Amino acid sequence: MANKLNITDTILRDAHQSQAATRMKIEDMIPALEKLDKVGYWSVECWGGATFDSCLRFLNEDPWERLRTIRKMMPNTRLQMLFRGQNILGYKHYADDVVEAFCRKSIENGIDVIRIFDALNDPRNLESSIKYTKKYGGICEAAISYTTSPVHNEEYFVELAKTLVEMGADTICIKDMANLLLPYEAYSLVKKLKAAVPVPIHLHTHNTTGTGDMTYLLAAQAGVDIVDTALSPLANGTAQPATESLVATLKGTERDTGLDLSLLADVAAHFRQVANKLMEQGILDPKVLSVDTKTLIYQVPGGMLSNLISQLKQAGAEGKYYQVLEEVPRVRKDYGYPPLVTPTSQIVGSQAVLNVLAGERYKMFTKESKGLLRGEYGKLPGEVNEEVRKKAIGDGEVITCRPADQIGPELEKYREECKQWAKSEEDVLSYALFPQVAQKFFEMRENPEAAKASEPVAPKKQSAADPNAVRKLYVDDAAK
Repeated sequence: MANKLNITDTILRDAHQSQAATRMKIEDMIPALEKLDKVGYWSVECWGGATFDSCLRFLNEDPWERLRTIRKMMPNTRLQMLFRGQNILGYKHYADDVVEAFCRKSIENGIDVIRIFDALNDPRNLESSIKYTKKYGGICEAAISYTTSPVHNEEYFVELAKTLVEMGADTICIKDMANLLLPYEAYSLVKKLKAAVPVPIHLHTHNTTGTGDMTYLLAAQAGVDIVDTALSPLANGTAQPATESLVATLKGTERDTGLDLSLLADVAAHFRQVANKLMEQGILDPKVLSVDTKTLIYQVPGGMLSNLISQLKQAGAEGKYYQVLEEVPRVRKDYGYPPLVTPTSQIVGSQAVLNVLAGERYKMFTKESKGLLRGEYGKLPGEVNEEVRKKAIGDGEVITCRPADQIGPELEKYREECKQWAKSEEDVLSYALFPQVAQKFFEMRENPEAAKASEPVAPKKQSAADPNAVRKLYVDDAAK
């Protein structure tokens, strides 16, 4: 089938990241891997994003070992990961030598496709990861972080796609993290991208606003090459549209996926048990499955919504939820309309919380807010409110070069710091991204009995207007 629609399934990564806080364990995956390998997907997304942090921090798993296990049991399927450009999988920019080592080791351990994005769509932040993905033989999928604003239109995204192809992208992904790309806009954008660039177009969306299935259907009619779906037990809501539904819809048409519905049903039966278990444990909240059209108004992705609720609960201010939601677009405008995706979604969201709880806009700023306005994360897409910037950084100089040019080599420093625990180059990279979390994991690996004794302590309620309290809710030690 020359014109078939290819499918990337997110069941092993984004589906459970979006619905169950990335808590699916490798033991929950193993029974289904051999069957998943027989489906015939274009790829299976199984690594990157928040899985790395979650494995170390919450599941007492080595993320590298997880990847090797999946690779061994799925020899016939491309394995895909999500990579935050110069941020890798952390929340700050890393030096080029760390980016290179991470790309190399990801590919050596089994990754085929690296989807690379930057929260600000600043191509300079993708340079190193594109270069090193190609150098070590990976398929480079450069992503456009889709959003809407006065500065984001079809021409903007088409020009960005052309730039990314010139930089070496093998495929272009439209990464619609908040389910803002509506069906007819998807049709138009895909048509224009197909006419402008010679590489396959891959579309990623969620079903938060209930429009994801329709968006995929019109994108398929426009000629999109690949779409992201999730097997039905962890599909829809804040996750991706269901794989089986799209496969059934296109069966017998010119965009027939060629996938076997009975085999998909067989694999889904296993993940239904996993989803039920996650629900019984209280990890998967049924609320994530409901349609929430507020996203179209406030542009707040599902993961960011739950983060805002958590911040307000800890401050004892749940009643101010809608005030915060209304403040988010105002902060975003002041900050030059960054797309709301990690880490900018957390930075803008936390600043909105601070503005509301302090009773005065920009009375205080988080460290990350100051960094964003200073240019530490790259070039902001639109015009920044200079009064707000001056309040945040005073007369400090704004960075205009590629931010990573200001970071000297770091890998040797990390290697030296963790030499008493690290047993491999992979361990060094785990430490580089999450120093305190990785150190704790290494110590638990050495002494499993001690690990059992250290139970997590419930977080204390924080003072409502403490910027450090707000930032601690989402920024780990990697950002310090």
